[in-house]
Amino acid sequence: MYYVYILTTGRNGTLYVGVTDNLVTRVYQHKNNLIKGFTQKYNIHNLVYFEQHQDINEAILREKQIKKWKRFWKIKLINKMNPKWKDLFNSIA
Repeated sequence: MYYVYILTTGRNGTLYVGVTDNLVTRVYQHKNNLIKGFTQKYNIHNLVYFEQHQDINEAILREKQIKKWKRFWKIKLINKMNPKWKDLFNSIA
């Protein structure tokens, strides 16, 4: 399985969109600042959205699609799955 995911600093905070084949490990790495870059610099650690894909190419296309979206559309997507913006990490770990 492949996952497209969105991390945030908090409700309506800074957003990060990524893709991975191991969601638990990847989010753990973000939460513990093991990945240098944007999420570490801005303390983006809360998993608020994810979706599964069978095919890596499909997942990459979806990640690129979401990254191009306006912020409002991303927030709408998160609100649909996770209206309280709870950190979903514990539910997948």
